[in-house]
Amino acid sequence: TVTSLGGDGIDVLYPIINPPQVAIVGAGAIRDQAWVQNGQIIVRPILVLTLAADHRVTDGRVGSRFLRTIADLLAHPQSL
Repeated sequence: TVTSLGGDGIDVLYPIINPPQVAIVGAGAIRDQAWVQNGQIIVRPILVLTLAADHRVTDGRVGSRFLRTIADLLAHPQSL
């Protein structure tokens, strides 16, 4: 499941799993932030994603890989 409060200006949220869900991704607001790229400070849009998961079904490593995949797809939408 995915939930987002970014439209309400919330930057970070910690969603709660509702049975029978196994996991839920939270998406905050996209904000321009300073970012270091190739030794230079640039301004770029940043989106904070969070993941809550039932550890009886999965573990943090699987969740981490899942979020990394989502982040990579969002950073390179042409790969979809």
